[in-house]
Amino acid sequence: MKYIDEYRSPELVRGLLQKINGRAAELPKQITVMEVCGSHTTAISRFGIRRLLPDNIRLISGPGCPVCVSAIEDIDQALWLAAQPNLIFTSYGDLLRVPGSYGNSLEKIRAAGAQIKTVHSALDAVALARANPEHKVLFMGIGFETTSPTVAAAVLQANKLKITNFFIYCCHKLMPPVMHTLLDEKEVAIDGFLCPGHVSTIIGAQAYDFIIKTNRAAVVTGFEPVDILEGISLILEQLISGVTEVKIQYQRGVNKEGNQKARAVMNEVFKPATVNWRGLGEIPESGLVLNEKFAAFDIHRHFSIPDITSQANPACRCGEVLSGRIEPHDCDLFGTACTPTKPFGPCMVSNEGSCAVFFRYPNPAQEAKPGRYQHENQCRKKHS
Repeated sequence: MKYIDEYRSPELVRGLLQKINGRAAELPKQITVMEVCGSHTTAISRFGIRRLLPDNIRLISGPGCPVCVSAIEDIDQALWLAAQPNLIFTSYGDLLRVPGSYGNSLEKIRAAGAQIKTVHSALDAVALARANPEHKVLFMGIGFETTSPTVAAAVLQANKLKITNFFIYCCHKLMPPVMHTLLDEKEVAIDGFLCPGHVSTIIGAQAYDFIIKTNRAAVVTGFEPVDILEGISLILEQLISGVTEVKIQYQRGVNKEGNQKARAVMNEVFKPATVNWRGLGEIPESGLVLNEKFAAFDIHRHFSIPDITSQANPACRCGEVLSGRIEPHDCDLFGTACTPTKPFGPCMVSNEGSCAVFFRYPNPAQEAKPGRYQHENQCRKKHS
């Protein structure tokens, strides 16, 4: 408890806010800072950090939710695979409610009889395959560099045990390539990044050197109020001085080099590939696929997945939210037709999705449409 209190200290928070206000007064223009970690998005809204900042500092959320960035094509293919006979489909729980092109979801087809199980890790799926040799057991791997080493370890374990009925549907994404793409986003002029804490424990702070080459600021931060406010203060310091560098605020979890053992396991099993991101399209070398040595575990080698005409709900603006072009409350569906109990898109499904976070922790300062927050509060009371 003492450890948590240290990073939620009112005295430290007040001191950091005073420092931020002083530095904000020196800024020649409004600046935009993007966080690209779903845990940061949650913490910023939960602790009301946006409303504590000066008006000329704008925080926006990026593609930090693994479930949210999965392309609609990936979801549709997962739905087709999960419906196949003699196959047990496994993944993390927050994936099950993501709607596909035609309103279906893994949760719905499980209710109709498909064998779909939630697991805590890919190793659980390996154990399931070992216990059910008469079934194909498929694990849908999603997430960034934080989770991909654990999936790689599961593949190595299955290979060591000579388990031949365990397969991977790999939808893993890499964070630096998408951040590089966001720097070129003309609709969103990003001045600095709050770099993801969990991902950075694996890839290290050196992975963000490309950011400072464009004269943008970059700070790797933790997830408590003091962490985030100190990270913002360090970004302002860089922008005012004109000297940008990758700063590590989250020194208790991150170093420059990262976790070399985890990266070695990941690199042994996977290789980079061009993949599709919801709202951002195809980004070169931004995802992972199984390399040839472990291709036998690739589900695409065992099923010919038909061409599926995928189309996201045109009224859902998740793609724009994920790229920082709009905020959740700019979507007409937010808090009315689209709620956590009846989501239109993945940003309202996952606990780390921006829409779900903004719904749980509404900011009274946000410009609300008539009836929206009244409706939100009614929904919240009903389902709490």
